[in-house]
Amino acid sequence: MATRTATRSEQASGVLYTWTGILNGDDGNYIEATEYGDRTFQIIGTFGVGGSVTMQGSNDGTNAFTLTDPQGNAVTKTAAAGETLMETPRYIRPLCTAGDGSTSLTVMVWARRSVR
Repeated sequence: MATRTATRSEQASGVLYTWTGILNGDDGNYIEATEYGDRTFQIIGTFGVGGSVTMQGSNDGTNAFTLTDPQGNAVTKTAAAGETLMETPRYIRPLCTAGDGSTSLTVMVWARRSVR
């Protein structure tokens, strides 16, 4: 189990955080994106047998909870997908909760700046 570090790419309208090489049992480091009201999660890659990724949030950087989509469903994916994140905790990260030896995923969070 390893913690993968996100890269941060600034854009004119927001910022893209990307974690690569997420394997079964890995998590991503927490990122802070509280200044961005709109955040969308996307996952791509090889899930392998039973692969699953959950997006988590935390306000203290230690105790995590599962984030939800606009319909109130847990943001846990077992195939390539994208989803808006509803909660705006101080920190967010991905957690790969299942998979096999072929599991290798990339998780992205697009945080869009509010238009003023």
